[in-house]
Order: sequence, then C-alpha cells, then structure tokens
Amino acid sequence: MTEQKETMGRPKLTKAVDKELDLAEKQFEAFDENIKALTLDRMNEAPKFEVEPSHKMSQNQIASSKDVYLKPEKTISCRDKFNERFRDDYNFQKEFVQFIAQNNEIIGDGIEIWTRPFGGMPAEFWRIPTNKPVWGPRYLAEQLKRCSYHRLVMQQTSTQTDHSGQYYGQMAADTTIQRLDAITCYQRKSIFMGANSF
Repeated sequence: MTEQKETMGRPKLTKAVDKELDLAEKQFEAFDENIKALTLDRMNEAPKFEVEPSHKMSQNQIASSKDVYLKPEKTISCRDKFNERFRDDYNFQKEFVQFIAQNNEIIGDGIEIWTRPFGGMPAEFWRIPTNKPVWGPRYLAEQLKRCSYHRLVMQQTSTQTDHSGQYYGQMAADTTIQRLDAITCYQRKSIFMGANSF
C-alpha cells in the first residue's frame, strides 16, 4: 500500500530536479494568485487605447448624407413579462439617434450584433453598416460603445525574492481597447443626453 502512495505522488528524482520542480510550482502558485487579484476595478484603471475615426466625414457631409434607418433583421420573442417600473427608461432608450458605427478590429467590415436591453423585450439581431451615418435606437448605440476588452501583459519587474532566487513577471492590464464604437453625429441641437454621449 505504501508503494502505491509513492507512485501516485511525485516520482523519486535527484535533489536538483526536485528543487527545480518546487521552484516551478511556487511560480505557478504566484501566477495564480496574481490572476485572482486582477479585479474588474483594477482592470478598469488601465488607460484607454485611442483610435482615430476611420470615416473621416465632415459635418456638412454628415448633414447632406441620406438618412438610413436601421431595423432589426430578426427578433426572438420572450415569454417574460415586461416590468413596468422600467417603462420610462425603455422609452428613453428606444429613441432613435444618429451615429456612425465603427469596427476597429476589422476596419470597414459590417457589424452584426444581438440586443436585448430589458427583460420582457424580444432579442433583436442587427446588421449595421460601418463608416456612414445611420439612425438607430439609443440602446443599440450604447451597446456598441460597451464593446471593449482588456489587453493583459506580463510586466517584467521583480515581484518576489527568496533563497531560491528572484521571481519576475506580474500580470497587469495594459490597455483597454475599444473593439466596436458608435460615434455621435452632432447637429445644431444635441439629442444625446445619456451615458457616453448617448
């Protein structure tokens, strides 16, 4: 029985190899602790990576462009009942606003996205043309504004020192990258009064 326990654990190796395995195990444990310490608040402190708008349209060109009104291509109904306490928020969110959708990952490629802003409302599938002014509901533009991700990198700093040596590297959020974006089309009278210019 004792032989089985020894074979199930770490095999018998030389002392040098055993020390290396212990060192690697400590480094993996430190890496796991570092990943667990990455909270959403700490990641949101990362600077935002700024990208120039790819549409390059003047205000006169935007004003003279043809009005394109978006409609959902598909809808999937919901059996849940709409909570009437959110009726005012829903009425505000469904107002049509003019914006320019931008795909920063695949420049010029159209955007396909599902939305369901409130419980009890149907899920809607949208195909949005990019780099041209379109009219769509405010909740659609706000959802495009929220499409971002964090780029994680290892910082090459000495994080810990003990008798075995120094440990290098710490996981950190380097930048926040906006994957999709909705840029407001300002006119004489601003209709954008919500969060993030919407």
